[in-house]
Amino acid sequence: MKLGMNVLLWTGAATEEHLPVLESIKGWGYDGVELPMFSPDCSPWGTLAGKLDDLGLGRTAVTVMPETANPISEEAAVRAAGRDHLRACLDACAVLGAETLVGPMYSPCGTLVGRGPTDDERRWAKEALLAAADHADTLGINLAVEPLNRFETYLLNSVAQAAQLVDEVGHPRLGMLFDTFHANIEEKDPVGAITLAGPRIAHFHVSENDRSTPGEGHVPWPETFAALRQTGYDGWLTVEAFGRALPEVAAATCIWRDMLRSEQALAESAAEFIRTAWDAASS
Repeated sequence: MKLGMNVLLWTGAATEEHLPVLESIKGWGYDGVELPMFSPDCSPWGTLAGKLDDLGLGRTAVTVMPETANPISEEAAVRAAGRDHLRACLDACAVLGAETLVGPMYSPCGTLVGRGPTDDERRWAKEALLAAADHADTLGINLAVEPLNRFETYLLNSVAQAAQLVDEVGHPRLGMLFDTFHANIEEKDPVGAITLAGPRIAHFHVSENDRSTPGEGHVPWPETFAALRQTGYDGWLTVEAFGRALPEVAAATCIWRDMLRSEQALAESAAEFIRTAWDAASS
Protein backbone atom coordinates (compact mmCIF):
# COMPACT_ATOMS: atom_id res chain seq x y z
CA MET A 1 0.00 0.00 0.00
CA LYS A 2 1.12 3.53 -0.81
CA LEU A 3 -0.42 6.51 0.94
CA GLY A 4 -1.23 9.52 -1.26
CA MET A 5 -2.60 13.01 -0.68
CA ASN A 6 -4.64 14.91 -3.25
CA VAL A 7 -3.40 18.50 -3.25
CA LEU A 8 -6.84 19.82 -4.27
CA LEU A 9 -7.14 20.59 -0.58
CA TRP A 10 -4.69 23.43 -1.27
CA THR A 11 -4.76 24.22 -4.98
CA GLY A 12 -6.38 23.46 -8.31
CA ALA A 13 -3.08 23.98 -10.16
CA ALA A 14 0.20 23.28 -8.37
CA THR A 15 3.14 25.60 -9.10
CA GLU A 16 6.50 26.40 -7.53
CA GLU A 17 4.73 28.36 -4.78
CA HIS A 18 3.24 25.10 -3.52
CA LEU A 19 6.60 23.41 -2.99
CA PRO A 20 6.41 24.01 0.79
CA VAL A 21 3.07 22.16 0.81
CA LEU A 22 4.67 19.22 -0.99
CA GLU A 23 7.48 19.20 1.56
CA SER A 24 4.95 19.21 4.37
CA ILE A 25 3.01 16.33 2.83
CA LYS A 26 6.20 14.30 2.82
CA GLY A 27 6.81 15.22 6.45
CA TRP A 28 3.30 14.13 7.42
CA GLY A 29 4.11 10.60 6.31
CA TYR A 30 2.76 10.37 2.78
CA ASP A 31 4.37 8.35 0.00
CA GLY A 32 3.08 10.51 -2.82
CA VAL A 33 0.72 13.18 -4.05
CA GLU A 34 -2.13 13.43 -6.51
CA LEU A 35 -1.93 16.58 -8.60
CA PRO A 36 -4.93 18.19 -10.32
CA MET A 37 -4.52 18.35 -14.09
CA PHE A 38 -7.62 20.21 -15.14
CA SER A 39 -5.68 21.61 -18.07
CA PRO A 40 -2.59 19.79 -19.37
CA ASP A 41 -0.62 23.07 -19.33
CA CYS A 42 -1.85 24.33 -15.95
CA SER A 43 1.36 23.57 -14.04
CA PRO A 44 5.15 23.36 -14.59
CA TRP A 45 5.20 19.59 -14.63
CA GLY A 46 8.92 19.18 -15.22
CA THR A 47 9.85 21.46 -12.33
CA LEU A 48 7.41 19.69 -10.03
CA ALA A 49 8.74 16.30 -11.13
CA GLY A 50 12.26 17.27 -10.13
CA LYS A 51 11.16 18.51 -6.72
CA LEU A 52 9.03 15.42 -6.10
CA ASP A 53 11.97 13.22 -7.04
CA ASP A 54 14.12 15.10 -4.53
CA LEU A 55 11.48 14.55 -1.85
CA GLY A 56 11.01 10.91 -2.73
CA LEU A 57 7.30 11.39 -3.44
CA GLY A 58 5.47 9.34 -6.04
CA ARG A 59 2.59 10.88 -7.95
CA THR A 60 -0.66 10.37 -9.74
CA ALA A 61 -2.79 12.96 -11.52
CA VAL A 62 -6.51 13.66 -11.64
CA THR A 63 -8.28 15.32 -14.55
CA VAL A 64 -11.78 16.43 -15.48
CA MET A 65 -13.26 17.10 -18.89
CA PRO A 66 -13.92 20.71 -19.97
CA GLU A 67 -17.31 21.56 -21.45
CA THR A 68 -15.54 22.22 -24.75
CA ALA A 69 -13.91 18.79 -24.70
CA ASN A 70 -16.75 16.43 -23.93
CA PRO A 71 -16.11 12.87 -25.18
CA ILE A 72 -19.85 12.11 -25.32
CA SER A 73 -21.02 15.31 -27.00
CA GLU A 74 -23.36 15.03 -29.97
CA GLU A 75 -20.88 17.24 -31.85
CA ALA A 76 -18.02 15.28 -33.42
CA ALA A 77 -15.58 18.19 -33.04
CA VAL A 78 -16.26 18.40 -29.30
CA ARG A 79 -15.77 14.64 -28.93
CA ALA A 80 -12.48 14.94 -30.80
CA ALA A 81 -11.43 17.73 -28.44
CA GLY A 82 -12.17 15.38 -25.54
CA ARG A 83 -9.86 12.74 -26.96
CA ASP A 84 -7.21 15.41 -27.53
CA HIS A 85 -7.55 16.58 -23.91
CA LEU A 86 -6.94 13.10 -22.57
CA ARG A 87 -3.97 12.59 -24.86
CA ALA A 88 -2.44 15.90 -23.78
CA CYS A 89 -2.99 15.04 -20.11
CA LEU A 90 -1.24 11.72 -20.60
CA ASP A 91 1.70 13.49 -22.24
CA ALA A 92 1.83 15.84 -19.25
CA CYS A 93 1.73 12.82 -16.92
CA ALA A 94 4.79 11.45 -18.69
CA VAL A 95 6.67 14.69 -17.95
CA LEU A 96 5.43 14.73 -14.36
CA GLY A 97 6.29 11.09 -13.81
CA ALA A 98 2.72 10.25 -12.80
CA GLU A 99 2.02 6.54 -12.93
CA THR A 100 -1.77 6.82 -13.21
CA LEU A 101 -4.24 9.37 -14.59
CA VAL A 102 -7.59 9.22 -12.80
CA GLY A 103 -10.97 10.91 -12.82
CA PRO A 104 -14.30 11.08 -14.67
CA MET A 105 -12.73 10.94 -18.11
CA TYR A 106 -16.00 10.58 -19.99
CA SER A 107 -17.97 13.83 -19.52
CA PRO A 108 -17.75 17.21 -17.76
CA CYS A 109 -18.63 17.22 -14.05
CA GLY A 110 -21.97 18.81 -13.30
CA THR A 111 -23.32 18.42 -16.82
CA LEU A 112 -26.81 16.95 -16.37
CA VAL A 113 -29.36 16.70 -19.17
CA GLY A 114 -32.48 15.42 -17.43
CA ARG A 115 -32.15 11.82 -18.61
CA GLY A 116 -29.86 8.82 -18.44
CA PRO A 117 -27.14 8.00 -20.97
CA THR A 118 -27.98 6.96 -24.51
CA ASP A 119 -26.42 4.07 -26.38
CA ASP A 120 -24.50 6.56 -28.51
CA GLU A 121 -23.06 8.26 -25.42
CA ARG A 122 -21.94 4.94 -23.99
CA ARG A 123 -20.33 4.05 -27.30
CA TRP A 124 -18.57 7.41 -27.56
CA ALA A 125 -17.27 7.06 -24.00
CA LYS A 126 -15.81 3.64 -24.80
CA GLU A 127 -14.20 4.95 -27.98
CA ALA A 128 -12.57 7.84 -26.11
CA LEU A 129 -11.30 5.63 -23.30
CA LEU A 130 -9.94 3.05 -25.71
CA ALA A 131 -8.03 5.74 -27.61
CA ALA A 132 -6.69 7.12 -24.34
CA ALA A 133 -5.68 3.67 -23.13
CA ASP A 134 -3.83 2.97 -26.37
CA HIS A 135 -1.85 6.20 -25.95
CA ALA A 136 -1.31 5.53 -22.25
CA ASP A 137 0.20 2.18 -23.16
CA THR A 138 2.87 3.83 -25.26
CA LEU A 139 3.84 5.94 -22.22
CA GLY A 140 3.62 3.23 -19.57
CA ILE A 141 0.80 5.03 -17.75
CA ASN A 142 -2.40 3.57 -16.35
CA LEU A 143 -5.93 5.01 -16.40
CA ALA A 144 -8.57 4.76 -13.69
CA VAL A 145 -12.04 5.92 -14.69
CA GLU A 146 -14.19 7.22 -11.85
CA PRO A 147 -17.95 6.80 -11.41
CA LEU A 148 -19.50 9.86 -9.75
CA ASN A 149 -22.75 10.30 -7.87
CA ARG A 150 -25.94 11.18 -9.75
CA PHE A 151 -25.71 14.86 -8.83
CA GLU A 152 -22.41 15.24 -10.72
CA THR A 153 -22.85 13.05 -13.79
CA TYR A 154 -25.40 10.86 -15.53
CA LEU A 155 -23.11 8.49 -17.45
CA LEU A 156 -21.40 6.45 -14.71
CA ASN A 157 -22.89 6.44 -11.22
CA SER A 158 -22.34 2.95 -9.88
CA VAL A 159 -19.48 0.53 -9.54
CA ALA A 160 -21.42 -1.98 -11.64
CA GLN A 161 -21.69 0.54 -14.49
CA ALA A 162 -17.98 1.36 -14.28
CA ALA A 163 -17.02 -2.31 -14.17
CA GLN A 164 -19.12 -3.00 -17.26
CA LEU A 165 -17.50 -0.11 -19.11
CA VAL A 166 -13.99 -1.25 -18.17
CA ASP A 167 -14.80 -4.80 -19.28
CA GLU A 168 -16.28 -3.66 -22.58
CA VAL A 169 -13.27 -1.46 -23.39
CA GLY A 170 -11.10 -4.42 -22.44
CA HIS A 171 -7.71 -2.68 -22.35
CA PRO A 172 -5.05 -3.70 -19.81
CA ARG A 173 -4.19 -0.05 -19.13
CA LEU A 174 -7.77 0.84 -18.13
CA GLY A 175 -9.17 0.16 -14.69
CA MET A 176 -11.55 1.98 -12.39
CA LEU A 177 -11.22 4.34 -9.46
CA PHE A 178 -13.22 3.45 -6.36
CA ASP A 179 -14.18 6.54 -4.35
CA THR A 180 -15.80 5.93 -0.98
CA PHE A 181 -17.67 9.26 -1.01
CA HIS A 182 -19.52 8.47 -4.23
CA ALA A 183 -20.07 4.84 -3.20
CA ASN A 184 -21.61 6.08 0.05
CA ILE A 185 -24.29 7.81 -2.04
CA GLU A 186 -24.87 5.40 -4.90
CA GLU A 187 -24.23 1.87 -3.65
CA LYS A 188 -26.79 -0.14 -1.70
CA ASP A 189 -23.81 -2.04 -0.26
CA PRO A 190 -20.64 0.09 -0.53
CA VAL A 191 -18.44 -2.64 0.95
CA GLY A 192 -19.91 -5.30 -1.32
CA ALA A 193 -19.27 -3.00 -4.29
CA ILE A 194 -15.54 -3.30 -3.62
CA THR A 195 -15.81 -7.07 -3.98
CA LEU A 196 -17.82 -6.59 -7.18
CA ALA A 197 -15.16 -4.31 -8.63
CA GLY A 198 -12.39 -6.69 -7.60
CA PRO A 199 -9.24 -6.57 -9.71
CA ARG A 200 -10.67 -3.77 -11.84
CA ILE A 201 -9.79 -1.30 -9.05
CA ALA A 202 -6.72 0.54 -10.28
CA HIS A 203 -6.89 3.44 -7.81
CA PHE A 204 -8.65 4.15 -4.54
CA HIS A 205 -9.85 7.46 -3.09
CA VAL A 206 -10.18 7.56 0.68
CA SER A 207 -12.98 10.10 1.03
CA GLU A 208 -15.27 10.50 4.02
CA ASN A 209 -19.03 10.75 3.60
CA ASP A 210 -18.84 14.55 4.12
CA ARG A 211 -15.64 14.88 2.04
CA SER A 212 -13.75 16.00 5.12
CA THR A 213 -11.42 14.14 7.51
CA PRO A 214 -11.31 10.35 6.96
CA GLY A 215 -12.27 8.49 10.12
CA GLU A 216 -14.54 11.23 11.46
CA GLY A 217 -17.66 10.29 9.49
CA HIS A 218 -19.74 7.17 8.94
CA VAL A 219 -17.90 5.32 6.16
CA PRO A 220 -17.31 1.79 7.56
CA TRP A 221 -13.54 1.87 7.24
CA PRO A 222 -12.64 -1.47 8.88
CA GLU A 223 -15.00 -3.35 6.57
CA THR A 224 -13.98 -1.19 3.59
CA PHE A 225 -10.26 -1.83 3.98
CA ALA A 226 -10.81 -5.51 4.72
CA ALA A 227 -12.80 -5.92 1.50
CA LEU A 228 -10.20 -3.99 -0.46
CA ARG A 229 -7.36 -6.12 0.89
CA GLN A 230 -9.28 -9.26 -0.04
CA THR A 231 -9.30 -8.15 -3.69
CA GLY A 232 -5.50 -8.20 -3.63
CA TYR A 233 -5.28 -4.42 -4.07
CA ASP A 234 -1.92 -3.02 -3.00
CA GLY A 235 -1.82 0.34 -4.78
CA TRP A 236 -2.48 3.94 -3.80
CA LEU A 237 -4.81 4.89 -0.98
CA THR A 238 -5.19 8.55 -1.83
CA VAL A 239 -6.92 10.98 0.49
CA GLU A 240 -9.40 13.16 -1.37
CA ALA A 241 -10.87 15.84 0.86
CA PHE A 242 -12.18 19.34 0.24
CA GLY A 243 -12.41 22.54 2.23
CA ARG A 244 -13.32 26.16 1.61
CA ALA A 245 -9.84 27.56 0.95
CA LEU A 246 -10.37 27.53 -2.83
CA PRO A 247 -13.67 29.16 -3.81
CA GLU A 248 -13.81 27.48 -7.23
CA VAL A 249 -13.19 24.02 -5.76
CA ALA A 250 -15.59 24.66 -2.87
CA ALA A 251 -18.26 25.65 -5.38
CA ALA A 252 -17.67 22.59 -7.55
CA THR A 253 -17.80 20.24 -4.56
CA CYS A 254 -20.63 22.11 -2.76
CA ILE A 255 -18.71 22.80 0.44
CA TRP A 256 -20.71 25.61 2.04
CA ARG A 257 -19.49 25.42 5.64
CA ASP A 258 -16.24 24.77 7.48
CA MET A 259 -15.69 21.02 7.44
CA LEU A 260 -12.20 20.75 8.92
CA ARG A 261 -9.99 22.30 11.59
CA SER A 262 -7.20 22.99 9.10
CA GLU A 263 -5.68 21.41 6.02
CA GLN A 264 -2.66 20.28 8.04
CA ALA A 265 -4.80 18.77 10.78
CA LEU A 266 -6.82 16.82 8.23
CA ALA A 267 -3.74 15.52 6.42
CA GLU A 268 -1.95 14.48 9.60
CA SER A 269 -5.03 12.82 11.07
CA ALA A 270 -5.80 11.00 7.81
CA ALA A 271 -2.29 9.60 7.48
CA GLU A 272 -2.30 8.13 10.97
CA PHE A 273 -5.87 6.85 10.67
CA ILE A 274 -5.42 5.15 7.31
CA ARG A 275 -2.17 3.40 8.15
CA THR A 276 -3.61 2.10 11.42
CA ALA A 277 -6.90 1.00 9.83
CA TRP A 278 -5.17 -0.63 6.86
CA ASP A 279 -2.85 -2.62 9.08
CA ALA A 280 -5.76 -3.67 11.31
CA ALA A 281 -7.71 -4.90 8.29
CA SER A 282 -5.07 -7.57 7.69
CA SER A 283 -5.88 -9.35 10.93
